[in-house]
Amino acid sequence: MLVILVSSASIFFMIAFGLIASQRIQPLPARESLAFASIETTTAQDPGLTTWRARDGAELGVRHYPGPETGPLVVVVHGSGWHGGGYTALGASLAEEYGFEVLIPDLRGHGPAPMRRGDVDYVGQLEDDLADLILAYGGTERPVYMVGHSSGGGLTIRFAGGAHGHMLDKAVLIAPFLKYNAPTAREDGGGWSHVLVRRIIGLSMLNAVGIHALDHLHVIQFRFPDSVLHGPQGATATQSYSYRLNTSFAPRADYLADVARLPPFLLIAGREDEAFRAEAYEPTLAAATPRGQYMLIGGANHLGILSDRDAHAAIGTFLREAPSGVADG
Repeated sequence: MLVILVSSASIFFMIAFGLIASQRIQPLPARESLAFASIETTTAQDPGLTTWRARDGAELGVRHYPGPETGPLVVVVHGSGWHGGGYTALGASLAEEYGFEVLIPDLRGHGPAPMRRGDVDYVGQLEDDLADLILAYGGTERPVYMVGHSSGGGLTIRFAGGAHGHMLDKAVLIAPFLKYNAPTAREDGGGWSHVLVRRIIGLSMLNAVGIHALDHLHVIQFRFPDSVLHGPQGATATQSYSYRLNTSFAPRADYLADVARLPPFLLIAGREDEAFRAEAYEPTLAAATPRGQYMLIGGANHLGILSDRDAHAAIGTFLREAPSGVADG
Protein backbone atom coordinates (compact mmCIF):
# COMPACT_ATOMS: atom_id res chain seq x y z
CA MET A 1 0.00 0.00 0.00
CA LEU A 2 2.85 2.37 0.88
CA VAL A 3 4.51 1.67 -2.45
CA ILE A 4 1.26 2.45 -4.26
CA LEU A 5 0.84 5.73 -2.37
CA VAL A 6 4.41 6.80 -3.05
CA SER A 7 4.08 5.87 -6.71
CA SER A 8 0.79 7.77 -7.02
CA ALA A 9 2.30 10.85 -5.39
CA SER A 10 5.33 10.67 -7.65
CA ILE A 11 3.15 10.46 -10.74
CA PHE A 12 1.03 13.40 -9.49
CA PHE A 13 4.05 15.64 -9.01
CA MET A 14 5.65 14.54 -12.27
CA ILE A 15 2.50 15.54 -14.13
CA ALA A 16 2.18 18.85 -12.28
CA PHE A 17 5.81 19.88 -12.76
CA GLY A 18 5.78 18.64 -16.34
CA LEU A 19 2.78 20.84 -17.16
CA ILE A 20 4.37 23.85 -15.49
CA ALA A 21 7.67 23.38 -17.32
CA SER A 22 5.98 22.84 -20.69
CA GLN A 23 5.05 26.52 -21.11
CA ARG A 24 6.94 29.74 -20.63
CA ILE A 25 6.33 33.41 -21.26
CA GLN A 26 7.31 34.16 -24.86
CA PRO A 27 6.94 37.22 -27.11
CA LEU A 28 3.44 37.24 -28.57
CA PRO A 29 2.91 37.43 -32.33
CA ALA A 30 1.38 40.68 -33.54
CA ARG A 31 -2.39 40.68 -33.47
CA GLU A 32 -5.10 43.29 -33.17
CA SER A 33 -6.42 43.50 -29.62
CA LEU A 34 -8.29 46.26 -27.79
CA ALA A 35 -8.52 49.92 -28.84
CA PHE A 36 -6.27 51.45 -26.20
CA ALA A 37 -6.28 54.90 -27.76
CA SER A 38 -9.67 55.49 -26.17
CA ILE A 39 -8.33 55.31 -22.60
CA GLU A 40 -5.12 57.27 -22.81
CA THR A 41 -4.73 59.50 -19.78
CA THR A 42 -6.17 62.98 -20.27
CA THR A 43 -3.73 65.25 -18.45
CA ALA A 44 -6.34 67.90 -17.68
CA GLN A 45 -8.46 65.30 -15.86
CA ASP A 46 -5.59 63.59 -14.05
CA PRO A 47 -4.95 64.75 -10.47
CA GLY A 48 -1.69 62.78 -10.42
CA LEU A 49 -0.64 59.92 -8.21
CA THR A 50 -0.35 60.14 -4.47
CA THR A 51 0.62 57.26 -2.19
CA TRP A 52 -1.05 55.48 0.67
CA ARG A 53 0.20 52.71 2.97
CA ALA A 54 -1.22 49.16 2.93
CA ARG A 55 -1.22 46.77 5.90
CA ASP A 56 2.16 45.28 4.94
CA GLY A 57 3.75 48.73 4.82
CA ALA A 58 3.80 48.93 1.02
CA GLU A 59 3.23 52.39 -0.46
CA LEU A 60 0.79 52.10 -3.35
CA GLY A 61 -0.39 54.72 -5.83
CA VAL A 62 -3.86 56.23 -6.06
CA ARG A 63 -5.51 59.07 -7.95
CA HIS A 64 -7.72 61.07 -5.61
CA TYR A 65 -10.57 63.33 -6.66
CA PRO A 66 -11.68 65.15 -3.48
CA GLY A 67 -15.33 65.44 -2.53
CA PRO A 68 -17.55 65.74 0.53
CA GLU A 69 -15.86 63.76 3.31
CA THR A 70 -19.22 62.69 4.73
CA GLY A 71 -20.64 61.61 1.37
CA PRO A 72 -20.19 58.29 -0.45
CA LEU A 73 -16.70 57.15 -1.35
CA VAL A 74 -16.33 55.78 -4.89
CA VAL A 75 -13.46 53.40 -5.67
CA VAL A 76 -12.78 52.81 -9.38
CA VAL A 77 -10.92 49.55 -10.12
CA HIS A 78 -8.97 49.36 -13.38
CA GLY A 79 -8.79 46.36 -15.71
CA SER A 80 -5.99 43.96 -16.57
CA GLY A 81 -2.60 45.14 -17.80
CA TRP A 82 -3.18 48.85 -17.36
CA HIS A 83 -3.56 51.25 -14.42
CA GLY A 84 -5.72 54.05 -13.09
CA GLY A 85 -4.41 56.55 -15.62
CA GLY A 86 -6.84 55.20 -18.21
CA TYR A 87 -9.84 55.96 -16.01
CA THR A 88 -9.41 59.68 -15.43
CA ALA A 89 -12.34 60.70 -17.65
CA LEU A 90 -14.69 58.53 -15.58
CA GLY A 91 -13.18 59.66 -12.29
CA ALA A 92 -13.42 63.35 -13.21
CA SER A 93 -17.03 62.92 -14.35
CA LEU A 94 -18.09 61.24 -11.09
CA ALA A 95 -16.32 63.88 -9.03
CA GLU A 96 -17.13 67.05 -10.96
CA GLU A 97 -20.60 66.29 -12.30
CA TYR A 98 -21.97 64.08 -9.52
CA GLY A 99 -20.10 65.37 -6.48
CA PHE A 100 -18.45 62.15 -5.30
CA GLU A 101 -15.09 61.69 -3.66
CA VAL A 102 -13.33 59.28 -6.04
CA LEU A 103 -10.30 57.03 -5.64
CA ILE A 104 -8.64 55.30 -8.61
CA PRO A 105 -5.88 53.05 -7.27
CA ASP A 106 -3.06 51.53 -9.25
CA LEU A 107 -3.49 47.97 -8.04
CA ARG A 108 -0.44 46.24 -6.56
CA GLY A 109 1.83 44.98 -9.35
CA HIS A 110 0.69 47.73 -11.76
CA GLY A 111 1.44 51.34 -12.63
CA PRO A 112 4.64 53.27 -13.33
CA ALA A 113 6.90 51.71 -10.66
CA PRO A 114 5.44 48.66 -8.90
CA MET A 115 7.53 46.64 -6.45
CA ARG A 116 7.16 43.53 -8.65
CA ARG A 117 5.34 44.13 -11.90
CA GLY A 118 2.58 41.61 -12.52
CA ASP A 119 2.86 39.94 -9.11
CA VAL A 120 1.46 40.04 -5.57
CA ASP A 121 2.50 38.26 -2.38
CA TYR A 122 -0.48 35.91 -2.04
CA VAL A 123 -3.88 35.09 -3.51
CA GLY A 124 -6.38 37.58 -2.12
CA GLN A 125 -3.94 40.45 -1.54
CA LEU A 126 -5.74 42.74 -3.99
CA GLU A 127 -8.90 42.42 -1.87
CA ASP A 128 -6.96 43.23 1.29
CA ASP A 129 -5.38 46.24 -0.42
CA LEU A 130 -8.78 47.59 -1.49
CA ALA A 131 -10.13 47.13 2.03
CA ASP A 132 -7.11 48.99 3.44
CA LEU A 133 -7.59 51.81 0.92
CA ILE A 134 -11.24 52.17 1.87
CA LEU A 135 -10.33 52.30 5.56
CA ALA A 136 -7.59 54.87 4.88
CA TYR A 137 -10.19 57.23 3.43
CA GLY A 138 -12.81 56.84 6.15
CA GLY A 139 -14.85 54.10 4.52
CA THR A 140 -16.26 52.80 7.81
CA GLU A 141 -18.07 56.08 8.41
CA ARG A 142 -19.71 56.53 5.00
CA PRO A 143 -21.25 54.56 2.11
CA VAL A 144 -18.73 52.85 -0.17
CA TYR A 145 -19.38 52.25 -3.87
CA MET A 146 -17.05 50.24 -6.09
CA VAL A 147 -16.86 50.65 -9.88
CA GLY A 148 -14.89 47.91 -11.64
CA HIS A 149 -14.10 47.56 -15.33
CA SER A 150 -13.22 44.28 -17.08
CA SER A 151 -10.94 42.33 -14.70
CA GLY A 152 -11.57 45.17 -12.26
CA GLY A 153 -15.23 44.21 -12.47
CA GLY A 154 -14.24 40.63 -11.73
CA LEU A 155 -12.25 41.85 -8.73
CA THR A 156 -15.26 43.86 -7.56
CA ILE A 157 -17.34 40.67 -7.68
CA ARG A 158 -14.61 38.77 -5.84
CA PHE A 159 -14.43 41.53 -3.21
CA ALA A 160 -18.20 41.35 -2.67
CA GLY A 161 -18.02 37.59 -2.21
CA GLY A 162 -15.07 37.64 0.19
CA ALA A 163 -14.28 38.63 3.75
CA HIS A 164 -14.56 42.37 3.02
CA GLY A 165 -17.84 42.27 1.08
CA HIS A 166 -19.76 43.90 3.92
CA MET A 167 -17.90 47.14 3.18
CA LEU A 168 -19.76 47.68 -0.12
CA ASP A 169 -23.10 49.47 -0.39
CA LYS A 170 -23.37 49.56 -4.21
CA ALA A 171 -21.35 48.33 -7.16
CA VAL A 172 -21.03 49.12 -10.86
CA LEU A 173 -19.69 46.39 -13.14
CA ILE A 174 -18.45 47.69 -16.50
CA ALA A 175 -18.06 44.77 -18.93
CA PRO A 176 -16.74 42.56 -16.12
CA PHE A 177 -14.67 39.40 -16.47
CA LEU A 178 -16.56 36.51 -14.88
CA LYS A 179 -14.67 33.32 -15.73
CA TYR A 180 -13.01 31.71 -18.73
CA ASN A 181 -15.95 29.30 -19.06
CA ALA A 182 -18.78 31.75 -18.34
CA PRO A 183 -21.42 32.34 -21.04
CA THR A 184 -20.02 35.87 -21.41
CA ALA A 185 -16.51 34.70 -22.36
CA ARG A 186 -14.89 34.95 -25.77
CA GLU A 187 -11.81 32.91 -26.63
CA ASP A 188 -8.68 34.65 -25.29
CA GLY A 189 -10.76 37.68 -24.36
CA GLY A 190 -11.36 38.46 -28.00
CA GLY A 191 -7.61 38.34 -28.69
CA TRP A 192 -6.51 40.45 -25.73
CA SER A 193 -5.12 37.66 -23.56
CA HIS A 194 -2.95 34.59 -24.05
CA VAL A 195 -3.37 32.02 -21.27
CA LEU A 196 -0.69 29.44 -20.48
CA VAL A 197 -3.28 26.77 -19.81
CA ARG A 198 -0.95 23.87 -19.03
CA ARG A 199 1.04 25.97 -16.57
CA ILE A 200 -2.17 27.04 -14.80
CA ILE A 201 -3.32 23.42 -14.54
CA GLY A 202 0.01 22.35 -13.07
CA LEU A 203 0.07 25.19 -10.54
CA SER A 204 -3.57 24.51 -9.62
CA MET A 205 -2.62 20.89 -8.90
CA LEU A 206 0.14 22.04 -6.55
CA ASN A 207 -2.14 24.55 -4.88
CA ALA A 208 -4.69 21.81 -4.27
CA VAL A 209 -2.17 20.02 -2.03
CA GLY A 210 -1.01 23.20 -0.32
CA ILE A 211 2.14 23.93 -2.34
CA HIS A 212 2.50 27.60 -3.26
CA ALA A 213 6.24 27.89 -3.87
CA LEU A 214 5.77 28.42 -7.62
CA ASP A 215 2.79 30.78 -7.51
CA HIS A 216 5.10 33.61 -8.63
CA LEU A 217 5.36 32.08 -12.12
CA HIS A 218 3.53 34.04 -14.80
CA VAL A 219 0.57 32.37 -16.48
CA ILE A 220 -1.16 34.94 -18.69
CA GLN A 221 0.04 37.52 -21.23
CA PHE A 222 -1.69 40.55 -22.75
CA ARG A 223 -1.53 41.79 -26.32
CA PHE A 224 -0.83 45.49 -26.12
CA PRO A 225 -0.65 47.28 -29.46
CA ASP A 226 2.78 48.56 -30.47
CA SER A 227 1.42 52.10 -30.32
CA VAL A 228 1.03 51.66 -26.56
CA LEU A 229 4.24 49.75 -25.85
CA HIS A 230 6.32 52.23 -27.87
CA GLY A 231 4.37 55.27 -26.73
CA PRO A 232 4.91 57.64 -23.81
CA GLN A 233 3.18 55.30 -21.35
CA GLY A 234 4.64 52.06 -22.67
CA ALA A 235 6.74 51.52 -19.55
CA THR A 236 3.58 51.50 -17.42
CA ALA A 237 2.01 48.54 -19.23
CA THR A 238 1.93 45.23 -17.33
CA GLN A 239 2.26 42.57 -20.00
CA SER A 240 1.86 39.40 -17.91
CA TYR A 241 0.58 38.17 -14.54
CA SER A 242 1.76 35.63 -12.02
CA TYR A 243 -0.50 32.77 -11.00
CA ARG A 244 -1.31 34.43 -7.69
CA LEU A 245 -2.08 37.84 -9.18
CA ASN A 246 -4.19 36.36 -11.96
CA THR A 247 -6.17 34.32 -9.43
CA SER A 248 -6.61 37.38 -7.22
CA PHE A 249 -7.96 39.46 -10.10
CA ALA A 250 -11.05 37.35 -10.82
CA PRO A 251 -14.08 35.89 -9.07
CA ARG A 252 -13.61 32.54 -7.38
CA ALA A 253 -14.19 29.26 -9.22
CA ASP A 254 -17.88 29.38 -8.27
CA TYR A 255 -18.24 32.88 -9.66
CA LEU A 256 -22.02 32.89 -9.33
CA ALA A 257 -21.65 32.43 -5.57
CA ASP A 258 -19.61 35.66 -5.51
CA VAL A 259 -22.19 37.33 -7.78
CA ALA A 260 -24.96 36.33 -5.37
CA ARG A 261 -23.29 38.35 -2.62
CA LEU A 262 -23.13 41.60 -4.59
CA PRO A 263 -24.94 44.62 -3.15
CA PRO A 264 -27.36 46.46 -5.47
CA PHE A 265 -25.45 46.88 -8.71
CA LEU A 266 -25.53 48.24 -12.24
CA LEU A 267 -23.97 46.20 -15.02
CA ILE A 268 -23.14 48.25 -18.07
CA ALA A 269 -21.43 47.17 -21.30
CA GLY A 270 -21.06 48.25 -24.90
CA ARG A 271 -23.01 46.36 -27.52
CA GLU A 272 -19.82 46.21 -29.61
CA ASP A 273 -17.67 44.78 -26.82
CA GLU A 274 -14.86 42.75 -28.41
CA ALA A 275 -13.70 41.00 -25.24
CA PHE A 276 -16.97 39.62 -23.86
CA ARG A 277 -20.47 38.68 -25.03
CA ALA A 278 -22.42 41.64 -23.72
CA GLU A 279 -25.84 40.12 -24.41
CA ALA A 280 -25.07 37.20 -22.06
CA TYR A 281 -24.50 39.29 -18.93
CA GLU A 282 -28.09 39.76 -17.84
CA PRO A 283 -29.29 36.13 -18.12
CA THR A 284 -26.09 34.91 -16.47
CA LEU A 285 -26.07 37.22 -13.46
CA ALA A 286 -29.84 37.50 -13.03
CA ALA A 287 -29.92 33.74 -12.42
CA ALA A 288 -27.80 34.31 -9.30
CA THR A 289 -29.26 37.53 -7.85
CA PRO A 290 -32.22 39.89 -8.36
CA ARG A 291 -30.24 42.94 -7.22
CA GLY A 292 -28.87 43.93 -10.62
CA GLN A 293 -29.79 46.49 -13.23
CA TYR A 294 -28.48 46.09 -16.78
CA MET A 295 -27.67 48.52 -19.56
CA LEU A 296 -26.15 47.96 -23.00
CA ILE A 297 -24.89 50.99 -24.91
CA GLY A 298 -24.93 51.00 -28.69
CA GLY A 299 -21.73 51.95 -30.51
CA ALA A 300 -19.46 51.37 -27.50
CA ASN A 301 -16.70 48.76 -27.36
CA HIS A 302 -14.77 47.29 -24.42
CA LEU A 303 -12.51 50.28 -23.75
CA GLY A 304 -14.50 52.98 -25.50
CA ILE A 305 -17.27 52.68 -22.93
CA LEU A 306 -14.95 54.26 -20.36
CA SER A 307 -15.19 57.62 -22.12
CA ASP A 308 -18.82 57.26 -23.22
CA ARG A 309 -20.95 60.11 -21.86
CA ASP A 310 -24.08 57.97 -21.70
CA ALA A 311 -22.18 55.44 -19.61
CA HIS A 312 -20.93 58.17 -17.26
CA ALA A 313 -24.48 59.50 -16.87
CA ALA A 314 -25.91 56.04 -16.16
CA ILE A 315 -23.20 55.30 -13.58
CA GLY A 316 -23.48 58.67 -11.87
CA THR A 317 -27.26 58.50 -11.74
CA PHE A 318 -27.26 54.96 -10.35
CA LEU A 319 -24.75 55.80 -7.64
CA ARG A 320 -26.51 59.01 -6.68
CA GLU A 321 -30.15 58.01 -7.00
CA ALA A 322 -30.14 54.19 -7.19
CA PRO A 323 -32.78 53.97 -9.97
CA SER A 324 -34.84 50.82 -10.16
CA GLY A 325 -35.72 48.67 -13.12
CA VAL A 326 -33.79 47.42 -16.11
CA ALA A 327 -32.38 49.83 -18.65
CA ASP A 328 -31.37 49.04 -22.21
CA GLY A 329 -29.82 51.78 -24.28
